Amino acid sequence: MNIIETAIQGVVILEPRRFGDARGYFMESYTQQAFDRLVRPVAFVQDNESLSRHGVVRGLHFQLPPHAQSKLVRVIAGRVLDVAVDIRRGSPTFGQHVAVELSGENQRQLFIPRGFAHGFAVLSDEALFQYKCDAYYAPESEGAVAWDDPALAIDWGLAPDEIILSEKDARHPRLAEAPRLFDYHTDYYA
Repeated sequence: MNIIETAIQGVVILEPRRFGDARGYFMESYTQQAFDRLVRPVAFVQDNESLSRHGVVRGLHFQLPPHAQSKLVRVIAGRVLDVAVDIRRGSPTFGQHVAVELSGENQRQLFIPRGFAHGFAVLSDEALFQYKCDAYYAPESEGAVAWDDPALAIDWGLAPDEIILSEKDARHPRLAEAPRLFDYHTDYYA
């Protein structure tokens, strides 16, 4: 597995090794031992999957302590722009984001630690998206920031008339107005 550092410490791209021949290919998409050694020890407890059509933007979502989540995300089929935004007040990279194209073809994965909001935009006709979480879903801890906050300056790779949002995702506050975020100096991120 190849690990690629991003502009924000802790957010990393993973490229699994793929072995192909005339029959197709084989790859280990995840092994705890390699992940712990190459990225950091994380105990994933829940796997999630979504299918979305072209133009769907999901996010930018997060869970606050004590149910904060790290995520390992990947696309099985299709293509998305995946985005992680640093929402740790006091962090040197607060409000900055990492955007990575994930696809069934490139088989890249993105690790998003606790303290980040996460979202993605579907660039293909549809996309099958899977992710691992290191904490269970807890609705009382969920939070979000606006996908289109001008202060974040995220280029989602879609024209405005292509974007499809859930009713909930259309109403999230901007980062500066979010009532609860992470504190870089006191919240637990490991």
